[in-house]
Amino acid sequence: MHYFHVDVFSSRPFSGNSLTVFPDAAQLSSGQMAAITREMRHFESIFLTGEDAGDGAWRARVFDLVEELDFAGHPVIGAACVLHALHGSGDRETWTMKLKARTVEITTHRRGPGRYASVLDQGAPSFLGQPDRKDLASWFSLNEEDLDADLPPEVVSTGLRYLVLPVRSGALERARIAFDLDTPLSSLGAQFAYLLDADTLESRHWNNDGIGEDVATGSGAGCAAAYLRRHGRIRDGEKVVLRQGRFTGRPSQMTISAQGPSGDVRSVQVGGEVSFVANGRLEELPAERVAGILPVRQPSSGRCRVNPSGGAGQIRRYPFAESVTTSL
Repeated sequence: MHYFHVDVFSSRPFSGNSLTVFPDAAQLSSGQMAAITREMRHFESIFLTGEDAGDGAWRARVFDLVEELDFAGHPVIGAACVLHALHGSGDRETWTMKLKARTVEITTHRRGPGRYASVLDQGAPSFLGQPDRKDLASWFSLNEEDLDADLPPEVVSTGLRYLVLPVRSGALERARIAFDLDTPLSSLGAQFAYLLDADTLESRHWNNDGIGEDVATGSGAGCAAAYLRRHGRIRDGEKVVLRQGRFTGRPSQMTISAQGPSGDVRSVQVGGEVSFVANGRLEELPAERVAGILPVRQPSSGRCRVNPSGGAGQIRRYPFAESVTTSL
């Protein structure tokens, strides 16, 4: 079975957010997809099958090292560029992918050999409430003065529910998850947290127990775009660059925008460059008895991913970061 290794949100290989793409995965079961993802040890893997309905859409399933995800940004962006390389006839193509959470449209551009750019339309966001900021800073080992006094915390979703927490410039560098956030976030109606410096347009995101830090969070970036438009920090349709990954040693850049008036944001887009690193072939597929084996380590949050250079169930730390890198 053929696969591609691409780096998303980066103009060059060995940076950005790593991904394996399986463009013809119709014969695989869910268990086999999970087992292959654990074997490949990338942050996530995405498995594609063509739709039988003849509508030109592709079914996409995304797995991390623990579970299948309802939605994820960077795997969809990377997979669309692989489809362009395999099936595109021009320099610009549009693709439709059906995920568990929603159906999305992606536009891809060929930039050169092994270089593409892609824009994902995440659709209309949902704004799910503004919780009291009291004690929120302490969740991230910060003081209340580190929060942006001009912007409220807010739960936003484009497929996954994020608590968007604006912070003052300089606070991102000091932020750390203080304790497992599964229960506190759930009490706010959120699944994950996304720290955002709205002045410098930089962000950080960890899995909820703080062990893994994400390199570039496409779904979180979409929520950030919706939030910034809702609160007047970006104009209708304005494209800005959101940075993430500096603290993991894999700096990434995501182009974000949002359409509609601040009181009625109708759609958000997240895009970036994609670099092809390698392609290969699985000589053998996992047997079902192997595919059913769970990882040795089951974290409290389903979004925890183990460093792909480590063995199954191991936690390894990069020399340049205090946490393991992961992705959504």
